[in-house]
Amino acid sequence: MKSFDEKRLDTGEVELNYAVGPDNGPALLLIPGQAADWSTYEKVLLPLSRKFQVFAVDIRGHGKSSWTTGDYSFKTIGADMTAFLEKAVKRKAIVSGHSSGGLIALWLAAYRPELVEGIIMEDPPLFSAEWPRIKEDSEVYKVLEVAVEMSKALRESRSVKGLAREFMKIKRPLKSGKIRKVPASAAYFLSFMIRASQRFRSGRPSLPGRLGRITSLLTNFDSDFSQAFLDGRIYEGLDHAKALKMAQCPMLLVHANWFRHSDFGLVGAMDDSDATRAQELAPRMQYRRIDSEHGIHSQQPEAFVKEIEEFAAHLS
Repeated sequence: MKSFDEKRLDTGEVELNYAVGPDNGPALLLIPGQAADWSTYEKVLLPLSRKFQVFAVDIRGHGKSSWTTGDYSFKTIGADMTAFLEKAVKRKAIVSGHSSGGLIALWLAAYRPELVEGIIMEDPPLFSAEWPRIKEDSEVYKVLEVAVEMSKALRESRSVKGLAREFMKIKRPLKSGKIRKVPASAAYFLSFMIRASQRFRSGRPSLPGRLGRITSLLTNFDSDFSQAFLDGRIYEGLDHAKALKMAQCPMLLVHANWFRHSDFGLVGAMDDSDATRAQELAPRMQYRRIDSEHGIHSQQPEAFVKEIEEFAAHLS
């Protein structure tokens, strides 16, 4: 985007890649969710840049930022974001985080309140992404298992057949109770196209449309970040209930759609009881429910921009 510059910040521990827009107002930091980079905010960057100076960052292990395999936790990522706010933003900011990025925003509100004006948590997995519940009652755990294997398969020199097997492991539970799978014919076709594109593009898969987007994200993502959720390393430094009680800055919780599946448990970031519990722990927090899939800023960009603008207006 012409009005955004892509830059790098050396924190002394890692190098963080980020994009920054023109200074048209208060600082707004956007933190993507797991396996996503700053460019996933493309639909909302320009609209938001009209009233804010927007910073969108790749957290460690994502995009063009440093990979720190074996060292992923909310404690270390929180330290990264602290350094980013101090050295790149250089003023108090509104922090909006999507999914696990929302948990990072909560960490900042609880432990570095002097750096934030307020936070927006965009469909975060509050309570549902804590151990051991994530393993017992969440589709997310199963998705992460597949993501780890898919990410490895895309980077390794597995055969078309081997990559196709990973595609066929993908299962999408539906609200009707049914499960949607990738047909074998489609899995083999996609695998062939990916491997062919890798051969002609120096090992980097390049496909059009949504598939190209997904494969690009997975190959520019350290799968150990997801593994850290599976084995529990990520949870160091963040207790959801404790952080909600500690945070005193203005907060907005934005909740997307969810449902329960008999085989997968919770399909979505959090259910209504999780949202209610969060509001009980942080009674001054605002709450919005939006009819959208998990990525609200991509699925409902106008609604997302509206929520951020209204939240900022209340701050001022």
